[in-house]
Amino acid sequence: MSNIDVVIMAAGKGTRMNSSMPKVLHRLGGRALLQHVIETAGHIQARRVLVITGHQAEQVEAVLATQPGVASVRQMPQLGTGHAMQQAIPVLQDDGVTLVLSGDVPLIQADTLQALLQLCDAKHLALLTLQTPTPGGYGRILRGPAQQVTAIVEDKDATDEQRRIQEIYSGIMAVPTHLLRAWLARLDNRNAQGEFYLTDVVKFAVADGNEVKAHCIDQAWQVEGVNTPVQLAALECAYQHLQANRLMQQGVRLADPARFDVRGDLVCDRDVEIDINCVFEGKVHLGEGVRIGANCVIANADIGAGTHILPFTHIDGETQGVQIGHGARIGPFARLRPGATLGDDVHIGNFVEVKNSSLAKGAKANHLAYVGDAQVGERVNYGAGVITANYDGANKHQTLIEADVHVGSNSVLVAPVTLGAGGTIGAGSVVTKDTPPGSLTVARGKQVSIPNWQRPDKKNK
Repeated sequence: MSNIDVVIMAAGKGTRMNSSMPKVLHRLGGRALLQHVIETAGHIQARRVLVITGHQAEQVEAVLATQPGVASVRQMPQLGTGHAMQQAIPVLQDDGVTLVLSGDVPLIQADTLQALLQLCDAKHLALLTLQTPTPGGYGRILRGPAQQVTAIVEDKDATDEQRRIQEIYSGIMAVPTHLLRAWLARLDNRNAQGEFYLTDVVKFAVADGNEVKAHCIDQAWQVEGVNTPVQLAALECAYQHLQANRLMQQGVRLADPARFDVRGDLVCDRDVEIDINCVFEGKVHLGEGVRIGANCVIANADIGAGTHILPFTHIDGETQGVQIGHGARIGPFARLRPGATLGDDVHIGNFVEVKNSSLAKGAKANHLAYVGDAQVGERVNYGAGVITANYDGANKHQTLIEADVHVGSNSVLVAPVTLGAGGTIGAGSVVTKDTPPGSLTVARGKQVSIPNWQRPDKKNK
């Protein structure tokens, strides 16, 4: 179907979140709840997405402004779900099917929605329902003698007998827009809450002789909403379980799926191994045979085949990204910052930080070093304690280290400076001028030893 218009309910207060942030902007798996729903709408190729805002509308609409193809309408005041849809219906086209979703129900799956739309068939009101042993608080599905849907009764309006029904309405429906428009015009608020219920369209459909269909599922996590931090944490666990299963089905080996977090998009090639307590954020690609040690945090990085990331390594490419070649060895306790580009077989060791720098094939910085705003050539050995002094207090400057240079331990390279190919820098040197290729450069104070020197005595006070 090419005429699907998605309407997302996102006007509620979310009082029980006890937060100044709008409920639909709280994050799950690194993305706002509302963002998950918008992305799912994209998977079913909706022709338009309309978000109904209300409480803290300005904050929600500011986020929507960054989403191409997503529009919004406001519901002010908030007088129920039916009233919310009445705000949206004027901008919907009668040739379409309206799919109603909730901005706080982030884990609904695209294939479930496709099944619902197929049931709707642009002719019927189709409801997504859930069979659950704990239906308390939700609208119950009432069925007739032939098991056809006859009504939805809200929990607060239900009789004791109706409350024993275990099939509940999820809040998700698909309905031909021209029918929805007519039914919305007939809503009233004569109920316990004094609100306009969207669920009342069911009784109008029945009265008009339009068959109401239901697609019933038993996976509660798909339709569970977020009203409290406890529910948000529970859905986070469900989401991570889904991500772990997806990756393991593709061949990824996870040491413990329960101790694994994806907060963005993680793509893995074959034979990837991931140890416990690793977090992946933004867009991360792991090449074939990559191994990730325990307790690593990796964001916005492309890691080449055969590379080993040792425990407690932090990689964050932010907007620039981090690129790592094949067969590299990073960590433990290493930090790669935005703009780090490492070639094949590069070694970055413990307590080494790399920022906005490239290291060519076979270069090594194995201990206690800082590489900032530098270009490091092939097979360079960057000694322990070496730093590039790249900032003069106002501007950043670049260090160029040509191939096969050996930089002795505890040296400072004061940028801008170039170290010529094949050269050696003596340990403890402070290099402020370019060095010739193939030379030994020593830039430190002359060592002086004074024989029989006596330390001063400590004076008694």
